[in-house]
Amino acid sequence: MEAAAKNLTPVTLELGGKSPCIVDSDIQLEYTAKRIAWGKFINAGQTCVAPDYLLVNQAVKSDLLDKIKKYLLEFYGKNPANSPDYCRIINQKQFSRLTNLLQDGKIVIGGETNSEDRYIAPTIIEEVSWNSLIMQEEIFGPILPVLEYSNLEEAIAIVNSRPKPLALYFFSRNKQKQEQVLTETSSGNVCINDTVMQFGVVSLPFGGVGNSGIGRYHGKASFNTFSHYKSVLKKGLWLDLSWRYAPYKNKISLIKK
Repeated sequence: MEAAAKNLTPVTLELGGKSPCIVDSDIQLEYTAKRIAWGKFINAGQTCVAPDYLLVNQAVKSDLLDKIKKYLLEFYGKNPANSPDYCRIINQKQFSRLTNLLQDGKIVIGGETNSEDRYIAPTIIEEVSWNSLIMQEEIFGPILPVLEYSNLEEAIAIVNSRPKPLALYFFSRNKQKQEQVLTETSSGNVCINDTVMQFGVVSLPFGGVGNSGIGRYHGKASFNTFSHYKSVLKKGLWLDLSWRYAPYKNKISLIKK
């Protein structure tokens, strides 16, 4: 962006942030758990739109975590380190950063690491606070903190008290609640009852807002971002109204009309 500014070149700047995944009590439990487990741990969580943390209604939290555990076992087996479908952390610097985040909270699923292999198991952590290190930065790895709420207004207030995320996820069968989340939150993009899939829809413009970026791209939106809409006005020569020209005495009321 700095380089572009020197040349007055238009940019779209996609950043990231802590993308929340809000889970209502009125859900299809199996699909919700399956889609969260897939979206968070694909590429070992190293995607810009991965759910960063779960905000789960306390009424379904325990059941949801049990189901996520079930699907992690189904996806990657008893030892994900041996799975051909589970990747590694990109470099040692990021591995060290991520393992440092494991110091907070209580690990309920996963937690195993291997420095030589840059392996971090799919991990879910409970009992973290908003002051914990893991809640201060974008995780960008296979670690999923879980926090709970009692009513949707509380969850929305939590999301709105933090920088605007690149993505926001909401799981609920209640259409009124879906509309409430869409209306009362701000994020780069939203996906309801799924995760990450919005990124793959070429017809949906993609980008951030506030701290998560500016502009948008994908499909025709990319063309629009880097194209200049040149405004052109063509006037005829068959008539020229005199009221727009000085002197303006006795013309002001006519101009206003």
